Amino acid sequence: MINRLGREGLHKPYGLPAADSEKPNKNNKEVLAEQTHWGLSLEEVLDALPLTDGMTLSFHHHLRNGDYVLQTVMEAVHKQGVKDLTIAASSIFPAHECLVPMLEDGTVTKIHTAYMSGPVADAVSKGKCREICEITTHGGRPRAILAGELAIDVSFIASPAVDKQGNITGSDGPGACGVLGYAVADAKMAKRVVAVTDTVLDRITKPEIDHKYVDYIVAIDSIGDPQGIVSGTTQVTKDPVGLKIAKDCATLMLHSGLLKNGFSFQTGAGGISLAVADFVKEEMKEQGITARFASGGITDYLVDMLEDGAIETLYDVQCFNLKAVESVRQADNHVKIDADRYANPDNPDNIVDRLDFVILGATEIDTDFHVNVTTGTDGKILGGSGGHADTAAGAKLSIIVSKLVNARVSCLVDAVTTITTPGETVDILVTDRGIAIHPKHTELIEKLQKETHLEILPIKDLLQLAKSFTGEPEPVKRGERMVAASVYRDGTVLDVLYQIEE
Repeated sequence: MINRLGREGLHKPYGLPAADSEKPNKNNKEVLAEQTHWGLSLEEVLDALPLTDGMTLSFHHHLRNGDYVLQTVMEAVHKQGVKDLTIAASSIFPAHECLVPMLEDGTVTKIHTAYMSGPVADAVSKGKCREICEITTHGGRPRAILAGELAIDVSFIASPAVDKQGNITGSDGPGACGVLGYAVADAKMAKRVVAVTDTVLDRITKPEIDHKYVDYIVAIDSIGDPQGIVSGTTQVTKDPVGLKIAKDCATLMLHSGLLKNGFSFQTGAGGISLAVADFVKEEMKEQGITARFASGGITDYLVDMLEDGAIETLYDVQCFNLKAVESVRQADNHVKIDADRYANPDNPDNIVDRLDFVILGATEIDTDFHVNVTTGTDGKILGGSGGHADTAAGAKLSIIVSKLVNARVSCLVDAVTTITTPGETVDILVTDRGIAIHPKHTELIEKLQKETHLEILPIKDLLQLAKSFTGEPEPVKRGERMVAASVYRDGTVLDVLYQIEE
């Protein structure tokens, strides 16, 4: 079934209403504190649930590549001999390699996630998962959970600290990761919730997950290594090419008319994105501008801007390093939010829809402004949307920053290998060789041409320039079997991914 973007849309093609979408339907489950089960081993909890074939088990990724909980739980699950499980993890990292043999023997037959990298992604790309996996967005995942489309049987929540009532926080304990925003919808809607922890406190006064959702508490030696949460370079690039891109992007933002007192923004943790924030910060100082808020995955750079008074509030769904973990523990204006509040399109108060700017990267972008951050040019799974498609849809200006050509490979192509973010939600591409602006922004193009010396080109001209350096790319052979679907935040299918040749 072909969707509006000209790609295979399976049973829910993008461009049509998500027929099965419903308004959020909160789970009315409430567990009294005295009903929360303590003192059982993980194996005893698995027996008590009990686990059965065909279940959906969920996990969160706030410990990122330092997470031990998914492996600990799934190794115990594997010994139970159950089959045909769906793993609904908010993200999958190299630390979760234990899933590969479970894909091969049929213990796990489907994965639902917003991001996937490492050995599990390689295995899915090679067709080792029996069913078509779904790679959605950080906002699409809670939407699906709260609407009942993604039904979770058991949620195993890596819990940095739990109190004696069963309340959970991400801010205490040796495995503190700061925020548990991606686990909240799971806790509210799962039939059973198991808090897996290495730290028990007498009392938690500000829990992110209330005890009324928690059925079991399991103590293990360690839930993970918080050093593994570090994401991105977390350093402003010193590369002259990257700095030129960042400077041009900041100039564009300044002349867009949106960079004024009370503006809002989100940026990634890469070197160019942080350099954009650095240049923007200097402009803010010169003009006496204060940002109303910044959001998303929070880095130490954004914490510094908060402490300097350049930003009034940080809305934090995920900490990207340990300085952010410490800040969200202490600062009242560093606010924890869950993924529903962050980016669920069914939530009218979601944060991403209030953004003025978002600065994003791209593996590929094409002449229709579609962006791919899910696969390489060979179709191999490298990541996924995360919040990419959510923020692009929500922000007034979504800006892609990238070198035009890197290692003789162009980021700009005729057609992206996989659509992660539809071009109608992408506004600008800033490269070292020129800037392409979506033709719908005629007034902005005229304004920038009049007020700046930025080199603004039609995107097809920029593509031809890229090809003058790289030549025509070789066509990529793809397999016949579908292995995954790129699912938009509203539940519709943007594209499908095919098995790659080994």
